[in-house]
Amino acid sequence: MVQYELGEWDLSELAKNPKSSAFQKQIKDLENQAKKFEKIKSKLNPKMSSKQFKMILQQVEEISHNMSKIGGYASLAYSSNTQSDEATSLMTQMSKLGSEISNKILFFDLWWKTQVDEKNAKRLMKETGELKEYLTYKRLFAKYALSESEEKIINTLDVTGISALVKLYDKITNAFEYKMKVGNKTKVMTREELTNYVRSTNPKIRETAYKTILTKYTENKGVIGEIYQNIVLNWKNEGIELRGYKSPISMRNIGNDVDDKTIESLLSICKKNSPVFQKFFVQKAKMLDMKKLQRYDLYAPAASKIKEKNYSYDQSVKLVFESLGKFSNTLEEFARKVFNENHIDSSVRPGKRDGAFCSTLTPKITPYVLVNFTGKSRDVFTLAHELGHAVHSQAAQDKSILVQDAPLPLAETASTFSELLLYDNLSDKISDDQKKIMLAEKIDDLYATILRQSFFTIFEVDAHNLISKGTTIDKISKLYLQNLKEQFGNSVNLSEDFGIEWSCIPHFYHTPFYCYAYSFGNLLALSLFQRYKKEGKDFVKSYIDILSAGGSKKPEKLLSEHGLDIRSPKFWQEGFDYVNQQVKTLSSLN
Repeated sequence: MVQYELGEWDLSELAKNPKSSAFQKQIKDLENQAKKFEKIKSKLNPKMSSKQFKMILQQVEEISHNMSKIGGYASLAYSSNTQSDEATSLMTQMSKLGSEISNKILFFDLWWKTQVDEKNAKRLMKETGELKEYLTYKRLFAKYALSESEEKIINTLDVTGISALVKLYDKITNAFEYKMKVGNKTKVMTREELTNYVRSTNPKIRETAYKTILTKYTENKGVIGEIYQNIVLNWKNEGIELRGYKSPISMRNIGNDVDDKTIESLLSICKKNSPVFQKFFVQKAKMLDMKKLQRYDLYAPAASKIKEKNYSYDQSVKLVFESLGKFSNTLEEFARKVFNENHIDSSVRPGKRDGAFCSTLTPKITPYVLVNFTGKSRDVFTLAHELGHAVHSQAAQDKSILVQDAPLPLAETASTFSELLLYDNLSDKISDDQKKIMLAEKIDDLYATILRQSFFTIFEVDAHNLISKGTTIDKISKLYLQNLKEQFGNSVNLSEDFGIEWSCIPHFYHTPFYCYAYSFGNLLALSLFQRYKKEGKDFVKSYIDILSAGGSKKPEKLLSEHGLDIRSPKFWQEGFDYVNQQVKTLSSLN
């Protein structure tokens, strides 16, 4: 019987020693490939044969594959030891190389988007199989493209415009120092360190931690509020006035390859289902022996009175395999490959980066997974989550490197689904007390990734509208407070100081309307899980087919081929039916 032990991954499949002549040869070959590709520029012609066009695409794939291997090696080596000067230097060197290679082959992308007429584009795409939708999607942006000189002006001004504003926001907020009394000592902390206290078992500490964060943003609301208003106006001026998008959120939807109607449907169902989580907050107050939760108590651990169960690494790995295997042997085999090929880095050690991720470099190579395993039940779920990503990639391993990755809204499907399979499997093996903790933690996560993210997006839609007509920072804060009141109803006591919380959310500044992708991915996985519960083994083939499409099909089209209509509110409601069921189960355990 195999025993799984904590350890580091083996990166030798990507590159041997970076100091070796073999590694230098890998770089040289890649540079030569890119140089050779540049010569194609003079031969580009919309009337070229489809055979020539396919050969060009194959060269793009090959360059991408080789760059991914070298760049992947550098970034994975750095992740496993961020303190190594050698790894840091290699990472910088490879980022520069990646940027040079991208610039050398960029001309083909621009030519395809803007220089090929519709008739020839259709003819050339006919023979491209799984790349057809990808190529169609690329051309979709041509509709919103400006002339080359206008695009150059926008790119040039972006450096001192929207990009500079985002940098300014980061610079100001990352420099904030938070002072908080912990015991008898006043500690100076970063926001990251302070956030740990938001999850403290002591209600007074939770409140102080939140107030310390919010006060700092309130003191600086003039400047960070002004930055936000200018980002929003820039988004509107460029996207709607110049490029002709229908609405501010439409720009993000087209980038994510989803229809406006799908996202409207998703957000309306989230809004309608806020009472489901409100019931949970009432339950949580009981678990914490409180009459009613304050907003400061939202992320309080429900487990403070019950000893949390610990899991060994070997036990955890086998639990995840078992959970996937009960659903499908194919998925279990995909997960086992990560371990058989030693593509997992699991031990906690100084210098290794925090958190967890799954990195898919090319369809030909089994993904690499990084976790920091400490034996908590949360770590077992993290393992299931990241292996879910690895399973997703391997299901699509026969796809081109250009379309192996699922689009953003579908990217969390397999990871969340794997966690649900693990939860289902574990529920039968643990005591009611343990189940209560696990279930409360799980519903906490569902709130944070589904409802909270969708209400963030609803706020952004309203804020963009308000700012476009001219407003004040205090009115934006009033709008946000109103948004929180809708979200929580009477289940949570809200204090006025949370009005400024919107300015603490970096996504609003960095990537407007990004947040709904979390709601989309998690609800999609829950809806698919509900289907599995209804249809049993008959659903397995459908699920694997969805994963194996990678990013080769538009989400609406892909899911409709399996009888799932994501434009319909009914589909999204199935996900909330699952959450509702979990809240009822928690209630019966209390």
